Amino acid sequence: MKRISKWALMTLLLLLVSFKVSCQKQDPFSDNPDSRGGNALLEHPLPLNIRIERNISVAHYFHYMDSIVSTYDSITPYTLTEHLLVKSNPWIIDTLRNTDYYRMIARDSFVYNQRKLIALAKGSDLMIPDASTAAKLMKALKHTYLDVNIPEFKLRIYEDSLKLYEFPIRVGRHEKKYLEMSGRIEDLRTKPGIGTIVGYNKNPRYVNPVNNHEYFVTKRDDNRVTRLPLIPFLETEINGLRNGQLIHPTTNPITLGKAYSHGCIGTNESDAWVIYYYAPINTKIIIRYDLNVIDDHGSPQKLEDIYGYDF
Repeated sequence: MKRISKWALMTLLLLLVSFKVSCQKQDPFSDNPDSRGGNALLEHPLPLNIRIERNISVAHYFHYMDSIVSTYDSITPYTLTEHLLVKSNPWIIDTLRNTDYYRMIARDSFVYNQRKLIALAKGSDLMIPDASTAAKLMKALKHTYLDVNIPEFKLRIYEDSLKLYEFPIRVGRHEKKYLEMSGRIEDLRTKPGIGTIVGYNKNPRYVNPVNNHEYFVTKRDDNRVTRLPLIPFLETEINGLRNGQLIHPTTNPITLGKAYSHGCIGTNESDAWVIYYYAPINTKIIIRYDLNVIDDHGSPQKLEDIYGYDF
């Protein structure tokens, strides 16, 4: 009996090693993407639909998505990521955008705590894409970049030369001020330059940089008080420097179109979700200060020089 058990164990180990080798990740941009994955795809044919068995709130959304990525990455012939998963299921972005406080108010629904809203409804399906679809999505993300024009108060998302989105933003104030967070006087103007998205904070702390005090509730534009929403902050590196210049939502969209922040780029809550899912790590970002632009009617327009730059 002992001899049979040893042989059985050795056979099992060999099968596991063989399965592991067959599942090794290949280049998603190969000329023959459908041939990748080996035996893994024979047992788990892609695309694969996953039924969501319970309601997933915004508070538990990222943990759930991480668990899906961790579980199913082993059967894909490419590296499965949260961004790729959501791009394969664009309805998720629409659902998350609709958790925006002001969108809910427009539907006569006051929400004190956005984290309790349903992000993924029970009975919905998540689709794990096949290799060919995944390669196309990853290639599109690779060619996507963010463009911010400070005096225009606009953030645009481009795929190559095609404009996908255009969002209103707020930018840094034209003043210098002592910030307890950094311990020195800071120039609050948003810094122009070229860089990349280098990090996320999926559970951000809301801190007043002036006094370094953390806060947990916010007064909305309609003077109602709510919990702060759970929406990722994006960290930028501009001209090789990480100076704390973030892209993040504001709970007061009345400030959009203004020089109002302490240097960060503020957006609507709903827009912040789109920007996050179109800007994986290493996405290029251009922050410029162009006063001469073309308006929506194709006519040249001279913008106000909000920072007093002498160009």
